[in-house]
Amino acid sequence: MKISAAVLFLICIPMFVSCSKFRSAGESRVPAPADQPDPVVSADSGTQSLSPELQKLQRVLAALPERTQQGIRNGDPGEFLADLHAVLAADTYDLLRLVDKKHFLAADYAPADIVPLVKNPHYAISRGDLALRKPAEAALVLMADAAKADGITLLASSTYRSYAYQEIVYARNVREMGKEAADRESAAPGTSQHQLGAVVDFGSISDEFAETAAGRWLDANAARFGWSLSFPQGYEDVTGYRWECWHFRYVGVPAVEFQRKWFSNIQQFMLEFIDAWRADSDSIG
Repeated sequence: MKISAAVLFLICIPMFVSCSKFRSAGESRVPAPADQPDPVVSADSGTQSLSPELQKLQRVLAALPERTQQGIRNGDPGEFLADLHAVLAADTYDLLRLVDKKHFLAADYAPADIVPLVKNPHYAISRGDLALRKPAEAALVLMADAAKADGITLLASSTYRSYAYQEIVYARNVREMGKEAADRESAAPGTSQHQLGAVVDFGSISDEFAETAAGRWLDANAARFGWSLSFPQGYEDVTGYRWECWHFRYVGVPAVEFQRKWFSNIQQFMLEFIDAWRADSDSIG
C-alpha cells in the first residue's frame, strides 16, 4: 500500500533535516527526485498539533545515529508504535537492555535468575562452568530440541561472563593481540552482552562455524526461538565488533519479529531505538 506524504510527515525529523522514514527491508537509501523532496517538518509546521506520542517518536528518531535512522524501514508510524508497545509489554524479563562500547554494565551487575548449565539430553556444553538466565536457558532447550529433530546437536561453548571474568579475558586478549585488534574481538569489562546472561557462543567460536551444519541451522532457524545474531557481517561500524557468526543473544520472539520487520533485521538498530525511547525525558510509554 502506498504511504501518503501525510503519514511520512508525521515521522519526519523537524528543523529541515532529512526525514528519517521507515524504509522497506533491503531498500537502498536514494535521494528523492528534485521535484519530490523528502517531506520535512519545518520550524513553522506546527509540531504541537501532533499527538504526544508522535512528538516523542520525532525526538527519538532525531537522537539516533544516522546509520540507525537509515536502518528503519518505511511504514505507518501507528503500526510501528503498536508493534513497539507490544514488544515492550512482552519484555517482562528485561531482555532488551542495550550493552555495547558506549553503554556499560556495573561491575556488580549480575542477573538474579542465573542457572548453571549441566549435562542434559537437549544440547551439549563445552565445560562445567556455563550459566544462563532462566528464560534464555528455557529458550535454548526449545531451540536445541528443534535442531535435534533435524539431526543437529547444538554446543554451548560460552555463556554468562561476570565482570571479573571479562577483566581476565580482555587483559589476555590485549596482551596477546594488542588493544586495537582486541577491541574488535572482545569486550572491555562492563561492555559485554555476555554479562547479561542471555548470550550463547556456539560451537567452535570461529568464522568456520558459519559453514558447519549447526552454524547453518542457527542462521536459518534461531530467530524462530527468539535468538538474534548480535554482530552480523558488514556492520562493524554499527556494533563495534567484527562479524561473529557464533554469538546469539536471546531477546524473545516478539523482539526478533520487531527487529526483522522494522530494523533491517539488525539487533543493534532495534536496541538503540528502544534505549532512546525508554530514556526520552518526556516518556509516555
